[in-house]
Amino acid sequence: MKLRVRQKASTIGQVEHTRRVVKGLGLRGPGSEVIVANTPSFRGMVKKVLHLVEVEEVANEAAPSKS
Repeated sequence: MKLRVRQKASTIGQVEHTRRVVKGLGLRGPGSEVIVANTPSFRGMVKKVLHLVEVEEVANEAAPSKS
């Protein structure tokens, strides 16, 4: 299983640590989404920014194209 993480809120007004976690997940702003592995490290990152993102478990699939 993998996790689809979609940013739903901006990082404006958030502390620097929170901004770095969001950037570390590969998110670039509200509406952007990434698919990450369902590992303890990624789950911990998501837990830190749960108030800014939506998370959904997905079957193993290729990452969305950037076109």
